[in-house]
Amino acid sequence: VWHRQPFRLRYEPARGETPAHIGGTTLFGDNVEDEWFVVYLVREITRDFPGLAARIDDNDGEFLLIEAADFLPKWLNPENSENRVFFYKGELHIIPLSETPEQEWDLSAPCPTISEALALLSTRSEEFLAAEPIRAAVYKRIDGYPEKIQASLHRAQCYLPVGIAAVLRQRPSLVAAAVQAFYLRDPADLRACRRPFQTFPPDQRVMTLVTFTRCLYAQLVQQKFVADRRSGYTLPAPSHPQYKAHELGMKLAHGFEILCSKSSKVSPNSKRNVLSGPLWERFLRSLKEKDYFKGEMEGSAKYSELLHMAEDYFQQSVTTPESSVEVSPGDEILALLQTTPIDLKEFEREAACLPPEDDDSWLDITPDALDQMLKEARNESIPSADEEEHKYDLEAVAESMKAFVSKVSAHEGAEMPWSSDKSHVTFDVDSFTKALDRILGADSEELDSDDLDEEEEFGFSDEDDEDSGAGDQRQDQKVSPDELIGSLKSYMNEMDRELAQTNVGKSFTTQKKGARSVKSAPSESAGPDCGAEDPELAPVDVDMNLVANLLESYSAQAGLAGPTSNILQSMGVYLPENTDHSGSS
Repeated sequence: VWHRQPFRLRYEPARGETPAHIGGTTLFGDNVEDEWFVVYLVREITRDFPGLAARIDDNDGEFLLIEAADFLPKWLNPENSENRVFFYKGELHIIPLSETPEQEWDLSAPCPTISEALALLSTRSEEFLAAEPIRAAVYKRIDGYPEKIQASLHRAQCYLPVGIAAVLRQRPSLVAAAVQAFYLRDPADLRACRRPFQTFPPDQRVMTLVTFTRCLYAQLVQQKFVADRRSGYTLPAPSHPQYKAHELGMKLAHGFEILCSKSSKVSPNSKRNVLSGPLWERFLRSLKEKDYFKGEMEGSAKYSELLHMAEDYFQQSVTTPESSVEVSPGDEILALLQTTPIDLKEFEREAACLPPEDDDSWLDITPDALDQMLKEARNESIPSADEEEHKYDLEAVAESMKAFVSKVSAHEGAEMPWSSDKSHVTFDVDSFTKALDRILGADSEELDSDDLDEEEEFGFSDEDDEDSGAGDQRQDQKVSPDELIGSLKSYMNEMDRELAQTNVGKSFTTQKKGARSVKSAPSESAGPDCGAEDPELAPVDVDMNLVANLLESYSAQAGLAGPTSNILQSMGVYLPENTDHSGSS
């Protein structure tokens, strides 16, 4: 059951620089699992037919590279990735820039042509095998197919008109078209449902088991819909044990009725006309030569079933719009209704012994389950609640944020620093001290870190004196360290005293070495003539203020995603939920 369109390949003649090939396009709609199943099929085709190389992309471009974005080499970007990513012999290959011989194509061109890429793959494919982390990221998405298909299906009981039950028995895949017609309906579509149903009236309904994909089932069950009274469809009370089956059947019936109302009213023999040409005869003869029918007698039930599958495949995949009439789902439904015998008694007997439907509790996802799914997708270890509450480190919070701020950022995003558990930071104290001495002079120890930051911000350095002339520069250089540091400290003390009595100064937490905090600074001590350092003023505790602001921002997220949690979690730092309900501090 495909969500929108099935996977199909057709012969494509050569066009421009693209040689003749087999290709196709599949609309997968909202079900991204269809897309990854196509990736699995393409990889298996290249495994079973080693002479074939395949490339695949979607609306986003090279989505295989997007899946492995964390492991790509630096040189690979959307501008130069075209015609470089291929499946060959069942493995993912990437043709790098450095492996491009000058004689094979113009180096000024950002991407190779298809022919040039195929020539390299056929001769040196071992050199272009994608790195193990890249292949692992892509293969993780297609791991488990084809068995994984069954896990993506959902079987539910539906109370349907007997005609729809008969159609779905012949063509189970038509459920997708009906769900899409109902899910994407517009007022014009519903005009056919505001009168008694012409094709599927509700007078003869049976209970049956319908197979959906999980995506189709979710789309159908989650939409609230009230049928028009004129349609004849009514629902029992919500407390009725089969209320959900009646509701699903009513919605599916509306989808099928909408499809039939859009029918082009072509002759029911249009499909038969498609299957009567010489192309179909050659196709059928080829199937018989390859023992497709497995020795079944012509006209037997198994033979008819295999023949019907071959006809559907030929109609959907082999024929082209130029040589045949495109059959819409509505036309196909009407044709099936005319050719399929409907035995109401048989369906009622089957309804009496239907197997149980699947549990749909997978529709309900808790926030914790969603977080776990996201962490598993990022291959992160999932700490328990106790670990988050007792083992997080406030120093790690501060250091991680400082590391993030120190990294390079641009319009394409910010580089994330490695978490502390993955890499170790080395710090040479002697080299750092000597560098400070060269910048500030021998008495640099008297200058604290806050003053150093302010000096860099306001540009106080020896270079500022160069404009006053060479002679003055020599004289300033002899006396600059003491005078510069003294005047700068006096300037900073004046500023600290003024800020201490404002809301800005009172909003910071100071270090514990002071007798009192900034909040207790005397208001009468501010004055331009005070040259000595005020003993009441204590340095600002930068780490404490940083952590306090981060925790306040994290608490304001109220459990939702936000800048603080996103940045810290990307560096492996997890904060527990805020359990302080008594106050804001």
